[in-house]
Amino acid sequence: MNRRGDRIAVAESCTGGGLAQACTDQAGSSTWFDRGFVTYSNEAKQDMLGVRVETLADHGAVSEAVVREMAQGAIRHSRANVSVAISGIAGPGGGTADKPVGTIWFAWAVRGEGVRVQRARLFGNRETVRRQAVLIALAGLIDAIRPV
Repeated sequence: MNRRGDRIAVAESCTGGGLAQACTDQAGSSTWFDRGFVTYSNEAKQDMLGVRVETLADHGAVSEAVVREMAQGAIRHSRANVSVAISGIAGPGGGTADKPVGTIWFAWAVRGEGVRVQRARLFGNRETVRRQAVLIALAGLIDAIRPV
């Protein structure tokens, strides 16, 4: 990442800072990791990332629309040019028929290049779901910064 000068920001909900920790566990991460936003509540998503009240009301926190706004907000509210956002239901409760436990939405944004989103259905206990979500987010981040 250093060669291109990429700076990364992460916006997390259900992983509660796990993605930022995974990034900063890497030696030398201070050269490419700008900041992490842990936005567990809807209010935090609005206040810290600029997620619109209407988006949350219309789609819910665990949705493509919300992670898209989270990823865009992470770039707007940081010095990063690349971001990743995660929102989901890690369990054990909180799931619905439409959004069962293990439903996780991801978004990766690159300044000036748009946003890519992905939905995953993960299985296991809360810790396992959160760990898998971090790994998927990291894999997508590598794809986002890989030279074409």
